[in-house]
Amino acid sequence: MTYGCAGYQLGSRTLYRPDVYSIYVPVFESDSYRRFLGEQLTEAVVKQIELKTPYKVTSGVNADSTLSGRITSDSKYVVAENVNDEPRDIEFDLRVVVSWRDSRGDLIGSPTAIRVPDGLTRLGQAEHLVPEGGQSIAVTQLEAIDQLAQQIVATMEVPW
Repeated sequence: MTYGCAGYQLGSRTLYRPDVYSIYVPVFESDSYRRFLGEQLTEAVVKQIELKTPYKVTSGVNADSTLSGRITSDSKYVVAENVNDEPRDIEFDLRVVVSWRDSRGDLIGSPTAIRVPDGLTRLGQAEHLVPEGGQSIAVTQLEAIDQLAQQIVATMEVPW
């Protein structure tokens, strides 16, 4: 006989799959012409996994699962201009496709309700750049990468 809350668990481990202990994160591939975006995103994802999940990032041989991804696009759009047609607000948009598979190559979970071919999850992040305020594209890229890494790791949580 089960009573009330007997099936509940406590702690961060309850948010994540109990059968996965380690993850291999190869360098994200990139279709972008901007240098080192894949490496920067990989580093940010690894840091977020180590910070927010109970999983340990390891080499591919020893890992229970593999989280791989590809940057499919990065673009800049002028949102607002001044009277001299100089950009005042620029939006930097970064899009990725991510797949999380177990050691047998099977897709782990379905992180979103949207059906996407091949078990890929599509994510994107936009950040605003204000050149007049002294903001640089490098800082804006890092902010977008950090936010995107948080989104990727959030998809690893088990649905309620």
